[in-house]
Amino acid sequence: MTTLGFSAHNHDSCVATAIAAAESTCAAAGVRLTPVRRRTLEILLETHAALGAYDVLARLDADGFGAKPPVAYRALGFLVDLGLAHRIERLNAFVACAHPGADHAPAFMICRKCRKVAEAQDRPDRLQNNATASGFKIEQTVIEAEGLCPQCQTAP
Repeated sequence: MTTLGFSAHNHDSCVATAIAAAESTCAAAGVRLTPVRRRTLEILLETHAALGAYDVLARLDADGFGAKPPVAYRALGFLVDLGLAHRIERLNAFVACAHPGADHAPAFMICRKCRKVAEAQDRPDRLQNNATASGFKIEQTVIEAEGLCPQCQTAP
């Protein structure tokens, strides 16, 4: 399992990899990474914290993309549908995918203090095996754990 979000890493490389993956994914799917979609992804990539749609909308508006909620929701929906971002159910917020292009079932660790989110690349084989044994077909899994990140554990 690989985790990214709470540990120190080369964030410029992280962003560059995600943007390149987005361009490649869009090209392969025959869809456009429009300026508003690209900027939405860049906003999510600026930090590993979860952002609500209205947080994203405020940033898009400040960048001249408009202040109507559908602008943000459509861009976020597009990114989620292509696997370039994830919706954090617990927070009703979004994060950029930390492993774009990888076939994975993400598991999220959410800091309840700073709202940073670390994405673990996981394969829930045991859950799939149990589902198969009971005749259940899994269509989607959402694994979210809430706690304190290393920085918030040591903060006064």
